[in-house]
Amino acid sequence: MARIVIISGSPSASSRLQGVLDFVQQAGVQAGLDVEWVQVRDLAPEDLVYSRFDSPAIIEANRVIAEADAVVVASPIYKASYTGVLKSFLDLIPQKGLEGKVVLPLAIGGTIAHLLAIDHAFKPVLSALGAHHILSGAFILDTQVQRLENGSFQLNEEIAQRLSQVVETFIQEASWRAERNQTTGLSQDVALT
Repeated sequence: MARIVIISGSPSASSRLQGVLDFVQQAGVQAGLDVEWVQVRDLAPEDLVYSRFDSPAIIEANRVIAEADAVVVASPIYKASYTGVLKSFLDLIPQKGLEGKVVLPLAIGGTIAHLLAIDHAFKPVLSALGAHHILSGAFILDTQVQRLENGSFQLNEEIAQRLSQVVETFIQEASWRAERNQTTGLSQDVALT
């Protein structure tokens, strides 16, 4: 079974990004994947600001990433880039922490002017972390995700279809990677130091 981890760089639990990531999680679970989360906003601010590599919470987050076959890295776009809280966490992932993993970048923003944020902001840092298999990802306008009165989210039809295609490719690649790793006996572990 493929294992994926969803890294949410949103500082807010009520962010529309959560609706997008709930969609990804549901698709992964339906496909039989083991899905884990790293909600960066739940990590201690002191660990992030002071780069506490030895923090038990940071060590655990890095363990979850090291054991995954594939990783979703997602953030709202602020000032043409991902959030500062996400950057603080990415700085605590080991140098080659994404090596050998399928990586899906996802971003949500208020204007189409941020469309290239995935290519210009996400992909360079993901590459610096050793990711070689970075999928094209998806940029979503926040107007395409409706927050419902009960606290859940609804994606409009166009983005739901587009996101379904992106996530289907991600699931296929993650499953292929897990199968390949099992067949060849490759270790998925990455040094946590």
